[in-house]
Amino acid sequence: MERTLLIEELCSREWVMFSAVNNRGGKASCQNDEDFFKKMRACQFKGWSDEMLASYRQDLIDADACGRNLPMEKYAWMMESTHPSEFMEVRASLPEISLERLELVRELVDIQVRWEAEVDSAYPFMRAGGRPLRKSQDTPWVTSFETYMDGELKTYSLETLRRYREHVRRLSAEGRNLAFIVAEHTAKAYGFDSLEAAEARARRRAEQKG
Repeated sequence: MERTLLIEELCSREWVMFSAVNNRGGKASCQNDEDFFKKMRACQFKGWSDEMLASYRQDLIDADACGRNLPMEKYAWMMESTHPSEFMEVRASLPEISLERLELVRELVDIQVRWEAEVDSAYPFMRAGGRPLRKSQDTPWVTSFETYMDGELKTYSLETLRRYREHVRRLSAEGRNLAFIVAEHTAKAYGFDSLEAAEARARRRAEQKG
């Protein structure tokens, strides 16, 4: 399948699941903004390899076939850090994760957190309003990038995690950073020509406020 169409399909399949997630306080506002959701998820997927995209597509198809909601599972895993008592109430409903998958998740989270920190350092004004980086910064109201990434990766199949590791190792060997790639796509999705342009705009706004 052509790459652009594949990314569109992944975003659509995820949206169906995401919009169906039931929160205790009712639907979140972001669950009513399909365009924004798909735009942001597409920015993530544009940084993936073709092999990752194809494998994750199969994950979504398999999940749908057996009634699993991967975004719901992701948010449930995140609760292990942000809402531990509530997590214990839903833990039994989550699929078990093999030791190999857990090891891959830990390896990938460590790499992504390090890469994310590099982007935060290079573009401090643009990233100032984003998630905190580390799990130690989680609160019941704020979820760190580390916890978010851990929760998402735990929903991926073993094959997708293997493809993910292959991709990040290839990028590392080339001296590239996946977090920078995703940030560049995100900046362009917001209408900027580059990360530098987005950073300059964020800096001006911060100076005007200060």
